Amino acid sequence: MTVIEGLGRPVRAKEKAPRPTPRPDRSFYSSGKAFGRFGIRAFPPQIMPQPHSHGHIEFNWLTRGTMDYVFDGGPLTVGANRLVAFWAGIPHQTVGLRDVDDARQLNISLPMDAFLEMPQLGRLTETLMGGGVIQLAPECIGLETLERWYGDYRSGNALRTDLVRAEIGTMFRRAAITGWDTLLPAWVEKTSARSRTASPVRYVVRMVRHIVENISDPLSVEAIADVVGLHPNYATNLFTKVMHISVQKFVTRMRLIRARSLLFDSNLAIANIAFQSGFSSQTQFYEHFRKAYGMTPSQMRENKIA
Repeated sequence: MTVIEGLGRPVRAKEKAPRPTPRPDRSFYSSGKAFGRFGIRAFPPQIMPQPHSHGHIEFNWLTRGTMDYVFDGGPLTVGANRLVAFWAGIPHQTVGLRDVDDARQLNISLPMDAFLEMPQLGRLTETLMGGGVIQLAPECIGLETLERWYGDYRSGNALRTDLVRAEIGTMFRRAAITGWDTLLPAWVEKTSARSRTASPVRYVVRMVRHIVENISDPLSVEAIADVVGLHPNYATNLFTKVMHISVQKFVTRMRLIRARSLLFDSNLAIANIAFQSGFSSQTQFYEHFRKAYGMTPSQMRENKIA
């Protein structure tokens, strides 16, 4: 009998947990830093050799000790036994560790587009997308739940992983209602000198929110730029610089995410799903869907793989 190291304590198992099964959206998330695949890791805390960024909302849980971060060039210290969340598209780096002997770190990577699809989060969405770092209250999440999520993900069962993603959405909805602790305020909330250099992010956050809230409608670059009162060329260049993806590609990906959700959460005909996801024709919908997921919408619905 082998021992698999969990988060807070060893978990005994008859054999090593299998690697999670590759999913059909692998290629969908492989291109561009704005998007990334869902994942959960547990490991000893470690110093990062350099800052990095990636397309997720990132969660970190430390079982003991503290971690010192450099987050967008500024210092931030994170303690133990509270779940910390931030948009990983902003450069971040672990630069110091204290009292972490025998500690474990849990890291959850939630695709940013999946986060944007979560309803009823209100200011929470703007806070994270605006560069804030938050700490969730114990009533929202604890170590026991995180250990179960880790086990579900490591099982390699896609349906169990989907349950984890759904429960993360519920956790965020609870946090949106009950509140959270702010470790680093969002750019959109700051009045310091830094906010003057970071203010363009506010425009991008507003454009992202407009796209997500109106994804089923026609969305021209001109209309999106008009929401923030910027020239279309400047707005699209700004969006690409901050999001690491063009406005057009971002809109298409968000429409595909909406379509994928509707395939499993409704009994709508595929033609109606294409329309409600904002695609102008079924031909366009099928072309983008097959390219993103390697299968047709009908095949994905039949296979029950999201």
